[in-house]
Amino acid sequence: MRLWPSRRTPSDHRLGGYAGNGAAHDHGHATVVERRAAPSRPFVNVVLFLLTCVTTLLAGTAFSGSPTFDAFRRSTDDLAWVLSGVPFAATLLGILVVHEFGHYFTARRYGAAVSLPFFIPAPPFLFMAGTLGAIIRLRSPARDRNEMFDVAVAGPLAGLAVALPAAALGLAWSTVIPAVPHMAFGESLLTKVLIWLRFGAVPDGMMVSTHPVADAAWFGFLVTAINLLPAGQLDGGRIAYAIFGRQHDVIGRVTVTLLITLGLAVTAWAVLRGDGWLAPLFGLNWFVLAALIRFFVGYRAGPILDPVTPPSPWRRGLGIACLLLVLVMLPPVFILPE
Repeated sequence: MRLWPSRRTPSDHRLGGYAGNGAAHDHGHATVVERRAAPSRPFVNVVLFLLTCVTTLLAGTAFSGSPTFDAFRRSTDDLAWVLSGVPFAATLLGILVVHEFGHYFTARRYGAAVSLPFFIPAPPFLFMAGTLGAIIRLRSPARDRNEMFDVAVAGPLAGLAVALPAAALGLAWSTVIPAVPHMAFGESLLTKVLIWLRFGAVPDGMMVSTHPVADAAWFGFLVTAINLLPAGQLDGGRIAYAIFGRQHDVIGRVTVTLLITLGLAVTAWAVLRGDGWLAPLFGLNWFVLAALIRFFVGYRAGPILDPVTPPSPWRRGLGIACLLLVLVMLPPVFILPE
């Protein structure tokens, strides 16, 4: 995900707040920077990344299934148990790092002024993954819709290039065991297909005990799917702007409406399933996500110098395919007891 200084598309008089820094690039324009842009402070990025390493490592201790690293849970050495979280943390951080640097290096290739990624640590007792992902700050507007598309799509595609092999490897290390009461991750179409390819039809009374690497890949798919929602400054919002132009605002509002509708549908499903007072919790994540987009992310995709020239045809096709990936990767229910 990228964060712009403003959520509005700048009009001509607002572009006066931007200026070229005099550096010419082979794509034919100078770097455009915001005059009031703060200098980069890598120290903050490094500290946040190290804190995220700690929180994801602690979160990873809750995921078992790796005989090598599970052995650290039984160690008598102080803090050795923390090492049991390495498979989960290393996999999830690998996906997030590659995702964010996909944006970063693509933006730099276009000569854009961009910050290093800001990783967001989170307490594992509140957020199972130990992180809320990461953002980078773009300090210059996109030149045109092709550039906006390329920077937006680079992150999800790069992250998936890590998440898909990680899921395949994690499932290869997973096993089918007799079913026991447990908290299960919700299945998307993608995870259903991957599990079927690895195990075929899982017999009644049995369950897949997933390896921590597979668990981290599940979170990677979830983060990618949320980022691809076509709204505001999310990756999907900027892809939608590149493809559909100013209609992206309407698409963002429809997305929020669909998220609220999905939350209501999941809550009704939980009521019919007999979950009682817990039923509203199953749809809560969709309501929260809709509120975050509506009140914090907004519906504007960020500033662009040439919003008129349409993207190239192959970008339009790839963009539509990426938006459709949301339907494949997003599970209707995130976590449910079984």
